[in-house]
Amino acid sequence: MDTKETKRTVKGNDYAIKQIIKENEHRNDVINAIFNPITGENSILDRTEVFIEDFPIQHQWLPNSMLRVPLVQLIKKHGSIKAFLEKELGVECTQEEKHKVIEQFTRVRYKYDFCFWAAVLAFIKRKGGGSDVRFILNRPQRKLVTVFERMRLAGKPIRVILLKARQWGGSTATQIYMAWLQLQHQVGLNSLIVGHQKDASIEVKDMFDRLINAYPIELLYRMGESYNANEPKIVGVGQSGNIHRIPQCNCKIKIGTAEKPDSARGGDYNLVHCTEVGLWKTTEGKTPDEIVRSACSGILLKAYTMIVYESTANGTGNFFQREYDAAKKGISQFFALFISWFEIEQYAIPFENETEKLEFATRLYTNRENDFTASNREESGQYLYWLWKKGATLEAINWYVQERSKYADHGDMASEYPSDDVEAFVHSGARVFDKYKIEELKPACRPPRFVGEVYGDAQEGNDALKNLRFTQGTQGLFSVWNLPDISNTEKVTERYLVVVDIGGRSKKADWSVITVFDRVFMADGGKPIVVAQWYGHVDMDILAWKAAQIAAFYDNALLVIESNTLETKDKERQVDGDLSHFILNQIKEVYPNLYARKQSEDDIKEGRPKKYGFHTNVSTKPMVIATLIKVVRENLYVERDERCLDEYLTYERKKNGAYGAIVGKHDDLLMTRAIGLHICFFEMDLPKFIDLTKPRMPKRKKVVSAATM
Repeated sequence: MDTKETKRTVKGNDYAIKQIIKENEHRNDVINAIFNPITGENSILDRTEVFIEDFPIQHQWLPNSMLRVPLVQLIKKHGSIKAFLEKELGVECTQEEKHKVIEQFTRVRYKYDFCFWAAVLAFIKRKGGGSDVRFILNRPQRKLVTVFERMRLAGKPIRVILLKARQWGGSTATQIYMAWLQLQHQVGLNSLIVGHQKDASIEVKDMFDRLINAYPIELLYRMGESYNANEPKIVGVGQSGNIHRIPQCNCKIKIGTAEKPDSARGGDYNLVHCTEVGLWKTTEGKTPDEIVRSACSGILLKAYTMIVYESTANGTGNFFQREYDAAKKGISQFFALFISWFEIEQYAIPFENETEKLEFATRLYTNRENDFTASNREESGQYLYWLWKKGATLEAINWYVQERSKYADHGDMASEYPSDDVEAFVHSGARVFDKYKIEELKPACRPPRFVGEVYGDAQEGNDALKNLRFTQGTQGLFSVWNLPDISNTEKVTERYLVVVDIGGRSKKADWSVITVFDRVFMADGGKPIVVAQWYGHVDMDILAWKAAQIAAFYDNALLVIESNTLETKDKERQVDGDLSHFILNQIKEVYPNLYARKQSEDDIKEGRPKKYGFHTNVSTKPMVIATLIKVVRENLYVERDERCLDEYLTYERKKNGAYGAIVGKHDDLLMTRAIGLHICFFEMDLPKFIDLTKPRMPKRKKVVSAATM
């Protein structure tokens, strides 16, 4: 590297480090921005500043939903209580009348502004001991309550599954929000709290007790309604001690535990809070799935009902992970919310001075591609820079570096303080793919342009490949990013490749996948692209014919069927035993461009029949996975389906050396990429362009003579 280039590099690094310092200041400004739940400044949801000259709080930032209340509209219009009383009600502005208006206005705000209500009326236990304190929501709690409120204001049932780091008060925020619905919004909203142990349930219930004991009894009645100041605000129901009732609101609070499934049985309940679900174990013949179903089955799908599953992660393949994944994919009623450790204010260590901060930022940037760690109690510079790109401040990363030294394994740290919702679910094996490289594939992922199916004149046999056409339809399972590009004037050889991974017919079986690659850009040194994909459950013979139709539709592409499932009859496919043996042979009679394994010289000499399909075994699987690792690392193909990237993130090398998905995850999409990309790069010729408009010259016949002989 010459002197000028060195100077440019140093100058570039200096600029990048200055940008990190500048961005860090911005992130800290956001974190430290004023949050005043009493005035409403920078509180949650969309708000409007309202000035009332003679109100105890002159400037208030009120939720926009509250501005639709007639009382609020009129006071806002006049800008003072005095003008409202005199011009709207035609009464003199006495202290008594003014006090009534202030009380009524404040009651309205209690109902529309949860953060205000909580800060004024809800008391919680002080961390570290001492007197109870008012509940001022922290940043993660505001994020959670915002999700609740958006659902409530939209008139939707509240359904949230919360994956969280520890010690920020997710359970507290959930329980107090439920209390707000019970005390402020509707009479008769019964709640159920289910913890993994009785102590956990009691702890959550204790939050409600603190709140109700300090709650002004007059607010349990309408304004002006008579009440007895000494009447109880909460009473026990029955002999178990697990059910209590608030007489004034005609609502119950019940606690149960996963350890005793009958105690968690729901009934006439509207609000259910299942806490630390990841820790629930199968007990007394009951699984966590069954306990949750028992607790929540009676809850209607309507407004002012609420179900929250919240937990730190606890391993993989359990009920909580399955439900979180389903919510994340958008295929359940629930909204998936993740709270990382660096969103929690307390997990940050300030620097002693600006020089120390600059040195830290310099090390962070300089080591951004360094994957070396000096000990198992450290993280690589690459990982720390990834934290920065995820949104952590320098102060937060400084905390992480120091906290990490307490743990001898990244997984132990990640289970307590996850940085994203993938590493939260800790597993024992070694990750196969570099997650930083997987991130680089993500920008190309996008929804398909079309969804439907490819049809022929029949489902199988000779007619299956006649009159092929793609038909759009929401019931179809074939996603298309690019339709086949076929020209009458130009032919591209070796362009399309179709790879099939056979799953099962039942919903609990592995998925069946048909992936289509377009190799056209490889002719000029470009990348193969995933252009279409079928993904679903179906009988294996139907799947094989469907793959043949798709391959024929894509200009008679090379069709590669992973043949293990066809050659080894598992329990699910016992009934298909005789049929599966002949599937590939049936297809090759109709579809000529079917992949066959390379034959040895002995096989050829002895005239042994070709073996069709790609067989994944102890020899070929490491080979194709090694290819896929290289392709992902060097970004050598274009992925379209983000679900495949999720499979990369949860693929591991197990302790016995075998490759596979972690418990509860799949690798069906991944295997079509592994097989397909290996064949793309190592077994197929590069695409060639043939001009179909030019007549092809016939080959000249050679004259056989003594000389040529």
